Amino acid sequence: MGQPPDSTLEKPRFPRLERLLAADRRLSTRLRYAEQPGPLRMLAIFLAHSGDSWFWGLGLLAAWWLGRVATKTLAVRLLVAIAILAVLVFVIKRLVRRQRPAGEWGGLYRRTDPHSFPSGHAARMAMLAVLGVSLGPPWFGVLLLGWAPLVALARVAMGVHYLSDVAGGALLGLVAGLALAIVWR
Repeated sequence: MGQPPDSTLEKPRFPRLERLLAADRRLSTRLRYAEQPGPLRMLAIFLAHSGDSWFWGLGLLAAWWLGRVATKTLAVRLLVAIAILAVLVFVIKRLVRRQRPAGEWGGLYRRTDPHSFPSGHAARMAMLAVLGVSLGPPWFGVLLLGWAPLVALARVAMGVHYLSDVAGGALLGLVAGLALAIVWR
């Protein structure tokens, strides 16, 4: 019998999307430092973890406990925002189901959340940056505006996300942050 005619071979359903995803994988791999020892890897690990929800949850609880009325109000709003965004990211990840890049670093992330799109860390940091600028003291907003892209890039550098994951997460976080800022203003 042999090979089927060329017309019956399976063709990609979305060839442009496939090319974009392949380019995304190549560029993300070039930015990866997870397997390279040294100070840049240590910095990337620190930055990648600095966007963890538990870290922000503990910090905001401490701010609520120790802060004045305005700080308590901001801490509660940011905790609520993180919770709302976490649900939204979870739903999108379950719908898209894009697998994380292969790798060893970030075993906890890989076990508890095998899906990579959108990046919850990038979404959370972008949203917090928008809310920090809109609702917080000026120093807080400026700090988060600089910190958010570093966290997103560190997630790519450590091999737990592709660039499109963090771009999608950042866009989601910006939209969520703007929506919540409008509601709370």
